Amino acid sequence: MKAESARSPLGVCGPPHALPRRWVAVAVWAIGSVAAFACYLRLAGTSAVNSDGAAQSLQAWDMLHGNLLLHGWILSDVSFYTTELPEYMLVELGRGLVPGVVDVASAITYTLVVLLAALLAKSTATGRAALVRVLVTVGIMVAPQLPQGINILISSPDHIGTSAPILVAWLILDRARSRRWVPAAIAVVLGWAAVADQLALIVGVLPLVFVCLVRVIKAVSVDRQELRAQWYDLALGGGALVGGGAAWLALRLLSAAGGFTLQPLAAQLESRVADLPSHLAIAGQGLLLLGGADFIGQPPGVGAELLALHLIGVGLAAMAVVAAAIQFLHGRDRVNQVLVAGIALNLAAYALSTRAVEVRDVREMAPVLPLSAVLAGRLLADRIRVSKVVLPTLSVVFIGYLAGLGYSLTTPQVPAQNEQIAFWLEAHHLRSGLSGYWQGNVIALTTGERVRVAPIMERDDKFVPIYWNTQPAWYDPRRSSANFVLIGPTFPNVKGAMTTFGQPTHVYRVGHYEVLTYAKNLLTDLG
Repeated sequence: MKAESARSPLGVCGPPHALPRRWVAVAVWAIGSVAAFACYLRLAGTSAVNSDGAAQSLQAWDMLHGNLLLHGWILSDVSFYTTELPEYMLVELGRGLVPGVVDVASAITYTLVVLLAALLAKSTATGRAALVRVLVTVGIMVAPQLPQGINILISSPDHIGTSAPILVAWLILDRARSRRWVPAAIAVVLGWAAVADQLALIVGVLPLVFVCLVRVIKAVSVDRQELRAQWYDLALGGGALVGGGAAWLALRLLSAAGGFTLQPLAAQLESRVADLPSHLAIAGQGLLLLGGADFIGQPPGVGAELLALHLIGVGLAAMAVVAAAIQFLHGRDRVNQVLVAGIALNLAAYALSTRAVEVRDVREMAPVLPLSAVLAGRLLADRIRVSKVVLPTLSVVFIGYLAGLGYSLTTPQVPAQNEQIAFWLEAHHLRSGLSGYWQGNVIALTTGERVRVAPIMERDDKFVPIYWNTQPAWYDPRRSSANFVLIGPTFPNVKGAMTTFGQPTHVYRVGHYEVLTYAKNLLTDLG
């Protein structure tokens, strides 16, 4: 009879009020997610849509219209094929091919990353303990810094989106425990992520392999356990390797089937040892930027004070990473181990790459933000919860973060890059031309592909095509044409146009731009 009385009318075990509480919790998570999306959509609009985001919009549009393998596309060194591109396709189904697609998809991505990070930090905790874990994690991530933080976290498809499937994999690892299907499920998720972004190998596959290897060696050599008793760690590590290998194979099969081509990553690994100190300095400032606390060079005022407040969140994340590193060899929590290993590998890869030359390129280590925020929630929240001083202090800090978020939401919205000149070209029936990378795809997106501007660059005093988020067919004079060159602030080379194409028929000045028109197909003169 006692067992029956503990069962709800719907057959769910627990006290009679348990089911309503669950629905309240679901409602709170849903309302919080919608509110976060609304805020991040507004913040996304403060960053101008550029040719990077436009390229992914055009690729998703092409997939929606039957080119599922992206035949003819030469992408960047990141495909986003299994992550952001499907998301863009869904948004374009509702909105069509417009610049706003980039803002909506970016807001969805960051909202999803924050939500997954909060769920992973919560783990199996309940009640007040769960609340503090979630608030610590969300607090660290809730208010990205204007403008560079927005550009990195809530603008075009970027490495922050790779965090989402990685967090899904660690959620499975955390919640499912030692079940036989878990290694296969995690292998699929990690492989799926690695097809979209090879950074998933660094923050997902390699950390899990390393952690499992360490755990097996410790269990066998130190704890004197049998090797066969370590089947779960062996399966997890082996599954991760299989997932990474499957991603490598999938990319090559896609290319062999006539699909897209990726640019190689080799050039990013040619960094010199002498550059390491400057790279570490950039990485350090980048960590401040990711945490919303990059006060370096900021003028005094309300904005600077809000940035300084974020130093507390950065400090909590750093403390959690240090604590996880200290506990690494003796820790029992695989999730904490893979999180700290992923952070360490991501930081090392960034510092040793050629990308660590300016703070805006810190996007290469964007996953460090959600991974460290999750660690802070999992490792520090319980200590914070029982403190009569720290918890009230951090509650005030969290309110300050929300105030900073509200302050950022007052920032004016901006149009897509080159919007004025895009509409001018369309109005003057100039449908196909040439310009720099940052003028190219965004003009096509802004005009709904009614104006195509193929990206070019200068080499040996002449213009040549850019094969980065472009299609070779755009430059083939047998299949395409171009009768103007657009000269602008980021593409000021009038001399190169004269050297390559000769004297223009007309020169139009439109704001900060010059439009050089010709009575011939310029593609025949490209290098």
